[in-house]
Order: sequence, then C-alpha cells, then structure tokens
Amino acid sequence: MLNIVLYEPEIPPNTGNIIRLCANSGAKLHLIKPLGFELDDKNLRRAGLDYRDLTQVIVHKNFDAFISNAKPKRVIACSTKGTTSYTNISYKSDDFLLFGPETRGLPKEILDKTPKELIARIPMRKNIRSLNLSNAVAIILYEAWRQLKFT
Repeated sequence: MLNIVLYEPEIPPNTGNIIRLCANSGAKLHLIKPLGFELDDKNLRRAGLDYRDLTQVIVHKNFDAFISNAKPKRVIACSTKGTTSYTNISYKSDDFLLFGPETRGLPKEILDKTPKELIARIPMRKNIRSLNLSNAVAIILYEAWRQLKFT
C-alpha cells in the first residue's frame, strides 16, 4: 500500500481533498504535526466529505515520531527543489511519498538527508507559482499507482 505523508499541512481543504484521494486509491495518509487546522475543521470535513472513514489517517507529533512509528523503508520527497522527474522513479508498493506544507515546502534539513534521486519534481514552467498541494499529490500518487498496475 502506498503512503502519502503531509509534513505540517496548513490548508484544511487540501488535506480534505487528499483524504478523498487516498480513499479512492487505497493509499494510507500520514499527517505530521503541527497541523494548520483541527481535524474536525468544517472545511476539512467538507472537502473530505465522508471519506475519512474509508482511509487510514495517522497523525504523528513530529517528523522524528513519524520515522520511529511508521518505519518507512523508502521515503520519496516531493519538492520543487528536486532534480528527478517524478516519472523517472520506479515506485514500490510500500513507498512513502512525502510532501511539504503549502507555503514553504519541505525543509532543507529533510531534503539534505534524502538521496537526490529520491527527490521527485513535477515539471513546471519557470517563474510560476507551484501547483496546489492536492493536485501535486494526485499527480505523483497516480503515477506511482499506475506503475504498480493499479493494484
């Protein structure tokens, strides 16, 4: 099962949309605190609708707790600072796809600990703001799932 990891997400509708995406794809969702909202936020509920019961959402108190509790074999950091196209990674069914907060992305200390070939980037035009978080998660998650023959 693929895993989506949101590091300190800030915008409730994005997380709600990602809950729905995880429910539809069978991915597990990990949220790393601090969160920019409460899990019972009405905007989160509206975007996630009734999908929260259809996917596993695990909340971790910080990044170290996530590593300790989830024990990921491989983390793929998804960042505009990456040099590896998300399509050039061979995904595995137990991968953890890590995304940063909407306003600042993943911190340098996490990117520095990640092998360059595992920092996935979505190609975009220069001098344009990056994609919405839930759109970026959908693009990379569906590429990983496609490679795994949608199993």
